[in-house]
Amino acid sequence: MTSTFALIIFVVTYLGIIFNRLPWVKISRSTISFFGAVMMILFGVCSFDKAITYIDFDTICLLLGMMIIISALKLQGFFTLIVNKTLLFAKTKLTLLVLITLISGVASAFLVNDAVVLLFTPIIITICKQSKLNPIPYLLAEMLSANTGSVMTMTGNPQNMLLGINSGVSYSYFLLHLLPISFAGMFVIVLAVWLFFKKDFADTSPLQKVEMEKVDFGKLRNVLIIFLLVIVAFFFGKLLGLSIPMIALVGAVLTCLLSKAEPEKILEGVDWSLLLFFASLFIVVCAVRDAGLLDFLLQIHLDNSFLSILIIYAVSIVFSQLLSNVPYTILMLPLLQVAGIPLLYLHFASASTLAGNMTIIGAMANLIVIQQAEKEGVHINAKTFMKVGIPTSIATILIALALSLWW
Repeated sequence: MTSTFALIIFVVTYLGIIFNRLPWVKISRSTISFFGAVMMILFGVCSFDKAITYIDFDTICLLLGMMIIISALKLQGFFTLIVNKTLLFAKTKLTLLVLITLISGVASAFLVNDAVVLLFTPIIITICKQSKLNPIPYLLAEMLSANTGSVMTMTGNPQNMLLGINSGVSYSYFLLHLLPISFAGMFVIVLAVWLFFKKDFADTSPLQKVEMEKVDFGKLRNVLIIFLLVIVAFFFGKLLGLSIPMIALVGAVLTCLLSKAEPEKILEGVDWSLLLFFASLFIVVCAVRDAGLLDFLLQIHLDNSFLSILIIYAVSIVFSQLLSNVPYTILMLPLLQVAGIPLLYLHFASASTLAGNMTIIGAMANLIVIQQAEKEGVHINAKTFMKVGIPTSIATILIALALSLWW
């Protein structure tokens, strides 16, 4: 009976997450995830005490710390500064595409992709409207690049946080192995978007000038220095005797104390609903896993062979679309822990994230951009996304597999 309850709750929760709606009730992805977690406890699939142990607090704390720093950076004009520099160098449509791809990718590697797209999407749409450009190619580049760029670091996305922390590898080890995949992937994205939207890029005339906002660098200086110190500390965490999540939390505390922004304003900028979403998702997925409903996935044997790497990529391509890459990673983590091979965590980080570029529901960043764009009157349908996303994802996965032979 318990497994039946677990299955029903799981299906209802995931339908709500995928479609962001349920019949007769108003929901969000955070509330439906929270609903699923509470129902798992209420119907005895897991106890309250057990549910708390399911939550990976290292990942939640890392995400919280980075969100606080990002919130302060936003308040002090950091993202406006990035937009100003982008517009300064973007002379044509193609250079704007290249810059959006690179900035979205690199920013996502160090600022968490979900937060980056949340902030960049309305900015990109504003730039396109003021310059009289079709925003869809640039938004597609943003989505695909935010996911691809986030592959390169532990702090790039929630699944990398989970994998990086549990793998036991250093921040620099993670970065050195996955950085080539990310940058090669960004090149593929520019090429794919340009090819599929050739008519939009046929006009090579200079872009219309857009009025740029002023940024007070004096206000930004303190929080920018703290952010850069946090990134440097990530590389030397073991020497400092601090874990990656603890470094992020220390940076968050210093940001609240030393930023020129009001601490209350900084905390208001944290996406608390996203933290609730992930904490609840841990409970839902782990409860289903322990109920034995997904045991068939956990029977896969992984070792250090190229066949195991191929299996990771093949399974990721399928289940990242069915579950989205974060819950899929939560589900598969015990399999990697049993194997106990650090490199497999890196392969999984690459596979689960790159596979998320295939469809709109493959990655949370995709859903965030789609929702933000709709608020601004820009509609990106699933067919348009897949037209660029599938070939891009396949190409980047093949590049990742080729590069993995050198690891």
